[in-house]
Amino acid sequence: MIKLQVIGNLGKDCITNTVNGKSVINFNVAHTEKFRDSSGQQKEKTTWVECAYWTDRTGIAPYLRKGTQVYAEGTPEIRTFTRNDGTFGASLTLRVFNVQLLGSGGPGRSDENVPEPQMSSAGNTETSAVDDLPF
Repeated sequence: MIKLQVIGNLGKDCITNTVNGKSVINFNVAHTEKFRDSSGQQKEKTTWVECAYWTDRTGIAPYLRKGTQVYAEGTPEIRTFTRNDGTFGASLTLRVFNVQLLGSGGPGRSDENVPEPQMSSAGNTETSAVDDLPF
């Protein structure tokens, strides 16, 4: 088995579909790498990964919004295609088996609606609101 791990930001909000009675969450992740070329010039290279997460646990979908930083792992596939101008292209896709949210989210997002865990009188953290999250 080949496993690919990706950390990056979502390029757009995810889309949830049902295919043959099964749920799939489609999203894309961009990772930008900064480097210097042979002449010392600063360069950037962005790699896009199209992701398909086949799961019944679609409760994470509202959190997969444009700009959100995620960690995704799964099995990679290379898809080739012919462009309208006749040239060949390729895209990297990932059949996701694990996705985790990282950071606080994308532009214009706020964590104000996420309740903070409350301390109980015994000094334990009560996480009932957090326990309801789908991940």
